[in-house]
Amino acid sequence: QVQLVESGGGLVQAGGSLRLSCAASGLSRDYALGWFRQAPGKEREFVAVLRPNNAKYYADSVKERFTISRDSAKNTVDLQMNSLKFEDTGLYYCAAGRIIVSTMKRSEAYPYWGQGTQVTVSS
Repeated sequence: QVQLVESGGGLVQAGGSLRLSCAASGLSRDYALGWFRQAPGKEREFVAVLRPNNAKYYADSVKERFTISRDSAKNTVDLQMNSLKFEDTGLYYCAAGRIIVSTMKRSEAYPYWGQGTQVTVSS
């Protein structure tokens, strides 16, 4: 049974940092793990993904500020978010799927999702 559990969200001032973690279980090694976010009234959008070959991809809006990484000891995929902006506010979801590069930014490519963790950035 696949399970994805996010943690690490919270309230932070603009310019601050947060680190999100996604604890994944029940997945084979060929699954990519990604992060998406959804702001109120907006569609869910791609943030970052870590593929099984350790290739990392980011949305243009978070490049140079966010870093996705794997913690093998904890079996988590983490999202380090620096220089946070008000527009980074949203519910952040961890997602898993056997994705290819051409579809990796599309939420429908990921069959497994966590419950989400809220990130609120105050301006």
